[in-house]
Amino acid sequence: MTEPTHDEPHGGALGARLNWLRAAVLGANDGIVSTAGLVVGVAGATDDRSALLTAGLAGLLAGSMSMAAGEYVSVSTQRDSEQAALDVEERELREEPEAELEELTELLEERGLSRDVAREAAVQLTERDALKAHARVELGIDPEALTNPWHAAGASFVAFTVGALLPLLAIVLPGADWRLPVTVVSVVVALVVTGWSSARLGGAEPGRAVLRNVGGGVLAMGVTYAAGSLLGAAGV
Repeated sequence: MTEPTHDEPHGGALGARLNWLRAAVLGANDGIVSTAGLVVGVAGATDDRSALLTAGLAGLLAGSMSMAAGEYVSVSTQRDSEQAALDVEERELREEPEAELEELTELLEERGLSRDVAREAAVQLTERDALKAHARVELGIDPEALTNPWHAAGASFVAFTVGALLPLLAIVLPGADWRLPVTVVSVVVALVVTGWSSARLGGAEPGRAVLRNVGGGVLAMGVTYAAGSLLGAAGV
């Protein structure tokens, strides 16, 4: 007989891991596009290295903090909602155990089990951990794996910062004549990678995702560079 492989990722754990990876890729992509647009726009108005560095760092810090704060608020709200649902379920289990057992039985029946098997499974699950059973079957929540808002905020901060560093370094390190070409090429290559990665993680066709990603990034840089050039020419 084949022994079960306990180390193999399954179901929710794998799905959660893919969601985190996809979020990290998209966060890095946001950092690339927003910072590239900012520094290229400033480069259209001036070739002063300190101005480019100041603008890039300001954009990096503002963007990463905004991403982290937004993710913290979003995940905190989700976690509060999940915790509230678990509290209600715990109260119902305490006050109406028979009704909750019948409810769990019916839910298992809806998943294809016969009445007798569903009842036996509901009884065993309730005896083992009633709250966990109802949370997973009825609410789709794992009470032992609620998302940590601090982890989400930290991951968003790091992902955005890593993405933003590429255009920042590309615009600051080369000489004045090479700054824009190096930045544009570096950003396009990075957007190809993030577009392909996000599509693969989401199970979508990479080709179109890459074209959309690169097209959006190039458009953003083109618009901001044109705006910066106009402002620079006007002496603003």
